[in-house]
Amino acid sequence: MTTQISTLIFVLFTIMSAGCLRIHNSNQSPTFLAETSIKSIPTPENVEVLGSAAQFAVLAGSTITNAGKTKVVGSIGVSPGTAIAGTPVELVDGEIHSADPISLKAQNDLITAYNNLFNHIGSINITGKDLGGLTLAPGVYKFNSSAALTSGTLTLDGQNQPNAKWIFQMGSTFFAGIDTKVVMKNGGSALNVYWQVGSSATILSNAEMCGSIIAYASITLGSNAHLTGRALARVGAVTLVSNVVSMK
Repeated sequence: MTTQISTLIFVLFTIMSAGCLRIHNSNQSPTFLAETSIKSIPTPENVEVLGSAAQFAVLAGSTITNAGKTKVVGSIGVSPGTAIAGTPVELVDGEIHSADPISLKAQNDLITAYNNLFNHIGSINITGKDLGGLTLAPGVYKFNSSAALTSGTLTLDGQNQPNAKWIFQMGSTFFAGIDTKVVMKNGGSALNVYWQVGSSATILSNAEMCGSIIAYASITLGSNAHLTGRALARVGAVTLVSNVVSMK
């Protein structure tokens, strides 16, 4: 029995080490859309909110289009559309799903998640406020129509709460300007930030975003924008341009 346990530990260690090399070894050839690597495991908190959509770093309703060198850590999928077009994406720790039962279920779960976030009670209405320069504690923040981070930095302060969560409810669009940032401090986790967008989200060049963007329509990431979280579009497209989208 001792020998069997030792062998199992060795095998698990070997698999975990190989997965880390896929992410951190810059000398290794990238993994492209035609290939599949180890699947990311979402946290229980994310599964509770997003259901099966939690495994996806990028999920679209109509199509996913990429231009330039984009890296996605996590799975990508589209449903009911089928197209994943443009320049191949470097895919790490994820799988590809195009109009299959997994992506269909993820979209169905995304509808539920979107509606639950939209209807979440106890919100603080900050309609008309630019997010740039604000420091926000965990909570639910509501915009009657559009929301914007036009310049500067939005700081999300976890206040050392282990399960700190932020929900942003937007009646229409979300916009993040060039070089803007969303940063976490005091224990906050990007994967516990949710942006419920009533129509479309646009993140401009070199922006650094945190959280799961859940848009009714489409999501566009400008050149070299980084998203620590997810880009999840219900009915429209996700457009990528030399980005990093990572669930880690």
